[in-house]
Amino acid sequence: MTEPSIENIKKILVVGAGAMGSQIGMVCAISGYEVAVQDIDSSMLDKAKKELESRMSRNVEKERMTEKEVGEAFGRMTFTEDLESAASNADFVIEAAIEKLDVKRELFARLDEAAPEHAILATNSSTIVGSRVADATNRPDKVCNMHFFNPALIMKCVEIVRGPETSDATVETALELTKRIGKAPALLEKEISGFVANRILHALRDEAIDLYEGGYASFEDIDTACKTALGHPMGPFELMDLTGIDISYYVRQARYEETGNEADKPRKSIVEKFERGELGRKTGKGWYEYDEKGRRVERAEK
Repeated sequence: MTEPSIENIKKILVVGAGAMGSQIGMVCAISGYEVAVQDIDSSMLDKAKKELESRMSRNVEKERMTEKEVGEAFGRMTFTEDLESAASNADFVIEAAIEKLDVKRELFARLDEAAPEHAILATNSSTIVGSRVADATNRPDKVCNMHFFNPALIMKCVEIVRGPETSDATVETALELTKRIGKAPALLEKEISGFVANRILHALRDEAIDLYEGGYASFEDIDTACKTALGHPMGPFELMDLTGIDISYYVRQARYEETGNEADKPRKSIVEKFERGELGRKTGKGWYEYDEKGRRVERAEK
């Protein structure tokens, strides 16, 4: 069986055309790789292209990239609904679909069938560890987590997580690919849900929610304290709105299903917002309110 090697990585498939998947695809295309972005929803693919075009136009306006560089990057990208066809010639797959284990297991089984035997299958999940999808494939040695941070076009860190059966060659290839696309890899030698950054971040977020639900401070003032006292670029409630309150809900639900610990369930205020569809910037309302361009609408002082 062919061992993974960075020299064999020419074509990358990203599964999922949401904000994370589309930006991961563009990061790889900018770095010279041929990229296919796949999604089952054609409207998501159209939205991804439009949002990437808008982001890249701003990069040109700010002289971060030239029009030629942007055009060449888009020239290396394709957008498709056909998973099997896109996987058939992929050397490296990055799955960035919804944070639901059954969905990911089905995807990995299909990818295993369609992708060449040397292809690495990585999941961008920060909560579902690779071993929980690896056994849906016949190549558990070529499965790992490759977790990008939002927004993927800007954030440098990528967490690489070795599963119990992940080979050294797979880890080395994932680490080198991360460097070649201009990111900084952080390697976890064994699995733990949430990895490094999010475990620390979630501890802060949980404390922030507890303070809010306990009536100690408003979410706005908690955000202010985190930014002005701790030097964080965004407060925990602002960050939840950016990444999506549904993501916060699914992450906690997945951890609860893994541990059975009641303390790991989504907090009451998160459940309420999830059930109302107040998911943050993408729905126009989360903790804060946003206009159609995703800009925060300031509330009038009472």
